[in-house]
Amino acid sequence: MTGAIHIDLFTTLDGVAQSPGGRSEDPDDGFAYGGWQAPLDDDAVGERVMAGIRRMDALLLGRRTYDIFAGYWPQYQGPGVEIADRFNAIPKYVASRGNPDLPWRGSHLVGPDLAAEVATLRKRHEEVHVVGSIDFARTLVRERQFDVLNLWVYPLVLGPGKRLFPSDGPALGLTLLEPPVAGTAGALLLRYGPGPEVTTAEMG
Repeated sequence: MTGAIHIDLFTTLDGVAQSPGGRSEDPDDGFAYGGWQAPLDDDAVGERVMAGIRRMDALLLGRRTYDIFAGYWPQYQGPGVEIADRFNAIPKYVASRGNPDLPWRGSHLVGPDLAAEVATLRKRHEEVHVVGSIDFARTLVRERQFDVLNLWVYPLVLGPGKRLFPSDGPALGLTLLEPPVAGTAGALLLRYGPGPEVTTAEMG
């Protein structure tokens, strides 16, 4: 059985996915809205996210997200400790152009051949999740090295900020995998898989 690569992102209606969880998470380019997700906290979203965390058997992360997680989850003792227990227990795979220290138990550096690494992870695990890691997620999407894109879209428009789909990115067709799921605070879960190539036609 072949495993699946899931990309999990929180994004605004205009596509900004930068720093949803806190002001200091990713202040690149003077981003002024770090922590934009927190005021829209939603139990329905949390339950769905937690279900995905329980299913995952590995994390695949970009270097910045790995450093944030490695500095936080190993010593976490607050509410929601189940998330910490899961993240600490499963293997962590890190995409980096360098050769960084990986102090978090169970961490592994992935090699430069992304397609080969993803193929290996699919054979080794049932459900690998890419959490945050916008730049790395953008690479996976561009190279179509993913199986499920879980986008939580929030009713906010922020303007400047990092996006999964930049204006200079490639055309990409996606397939909706299930009807959208709505949270109580206005967020929508859109679950997509890779779709057909983009084509054009004349209406009518």
